[in-house]
Amino acid sequence: MRRHGVVLKLFVVTSILIMIVFSFVMFAEGLFFERFYRMSKIHTIEENMNHFAEQYKQVDSNKNQISSLLGTFMNENDASTSILNNQFEQINIDPYFLELQTDSQAVTILIPAMTLDAIPNGIQIGETLVVDGIFMDENDSIMQLIAIQQETEDLGQGLTRVEGKITDLLLPEKRSYNPLHQDALIYEALRDLIPNLEQYESRLQNGSPVQVEWIDNWSGVQYAVLIQSLKGNKNDDRYLFVMTSLQPVGEAVEILMQYFVYLTPIILVLIIILSFIYSRIVSRPLVTLNRAAARLAKLDFAVEPEIHSKDEFGELSRNLIALSQNLKMTLKELTDSNGKLHAEIEEKQRSEQLRKELTANISHELKTPLGIVKGFAEGLQDGVADDKRDRYLSHIVNETDRMNALIMDMLELSKFEAKVIQLKLRSVSITNLIQHVVDSLSHQLESKNLKYKLYKEEELFVNVDARRIEQVVLNLLSNAIRHAEENSVVTIRIERTSTKEVVIIIENTGPAITENDLSRLWDHFYRVEDSRVVDLEEPV
Repeated sequence: MRRHGVVLKLFVVTSILIMIVFSFVMFAEGLFFERFYRMSKIHTIEENMNHFAEQYKQVDSNKNQISSLLGTFMNENDASTSILNNQFEQINIDPYFLELQTDSQAVTILIPAMTLDAIPNGIQIGETLVVDGIFMDENDSIMQLIAIQQETEDLGQGLTRVEGKITDLLLPEKRSYNPLHQDALIYEALRDLIPNLEQYESRLQNGSPVQVEWIDNWSGVQYAVLIQSLKGNKNDDRYLFVMTSLQPVGEAVEILMQYFVYLTPIILVLIIILSFIYSRIVSRPLVTLNRAAARLAKLDFAVEPEIHSKDEFGELSRNLIALSQNLKMTLKELTDSNGKLHAEIEEKQRSEQLRKELTANISHELKTPLGIVKGFAEGLQDGVADDKRDRYLSHIVNETDRMNALIMDMLELSKFEAKVIQLKLRSVSITNLIQHVVDSLSHQLESKNLKYKLYKEEELFVNVDARRIEQVVLNLLSNAIRHAEENSVVTIRIERTSTKEVVIIIENTGPAITENDLSRLWDHFYRVEDSRVVDLEEPV
């Protein structure tokens, strides 16, 4: 459960936030939507009224154009509209009309509000109509509509029949309610509002619109009424009266609230599902990176987080991979360095121990010649016989040389330990060098009745430091002579390998080096303590 803590938190937080936003939207719609809709609708009508006033100034003297302008305004704003005189009385203007082209002339058919129901549905320009009405001018070009006949019927008394093709028309469009009923309500609204309109007259004269509300007593529908002054070319006072129903706003809000009530369970389910999916998608890379970090904490560099996105998660993944690789490399270097350090410390400790042992051995070795020198020196002080004086002095010189050799060995070993010895390489005949060493040890060979055999393929030349190689061969050969059985043979072989290296092999017949001492043959300063005769110092 701990691994999925981020998923759960994201899911809970996201769900709560979305529910809060959804609840706020519902609350705001219930509280402010109706008010906002009303303000927006009224503001739009006010702007259109200003535009109507500008157009009215241009067509003030043309009644037909005013009629067309009025009808267009009513259709575009879904509002009942009328023009009032300075007494706030309606001026009779029919906003809707038909234009027919008869055989002889064009006739404008004015459509009063009371006859709007007589207009057939779906009539279009180009159709032929038969209209009964009364001509309103001397030229018989404007007719007041009484009836539209689609079939031949008897003409009514006092009426004139006109038949022609429709060339233009303006009929109620985009009206939410029965325009005949709504337009007829203008008279009732004026009757109720006129007593209160006089107080707004000065405001209207200044060009400011007036907005009031009126409720139809019969239906209970609330209307917004807007009145604005119209300044025509004749400088007589005219007012534009606009009345629009506010019922659709309330009905829309009520239906919207009912819609949300039914939609809320579905929205809540979608919120839960989408929040869960979103939480999993967002937290998946976090969980992957957390697992990778946990493995890194345990110094497990085997598995790397695979997040290839180009966002912050991908960048963090790449940084973790780089960190893992750097830690792995650094840890390996530290492990190797630590191993080398432990080996060096152990080597130092072993060397120090061997140094102490060598110092003790050499100190012991120095006691004997010192004792001998002291004894012979005391004998000389006591005045020994003349025939013994030369022998005493010879022994003192020999023991002094012996002590000097021990001291030189210690100096050489110190130089090797400090790594300050510099080799002087030159081409040397290794065969002649070994022969010289053998000749120098001839006395030791004779004292133990030993013989030697030197096997060589040819005279070989090597590039070495002759003095150091001579020390090595001397050390090995002297040890071989010292530990060889009497009357045996010491064998020396000089061979060249396939890699052109020269190998020197010295063999004797005698007691073998113990297994414990053999493993420490090349340790610095190591000597076999028991016998104090075998010198196993490291060769150069």
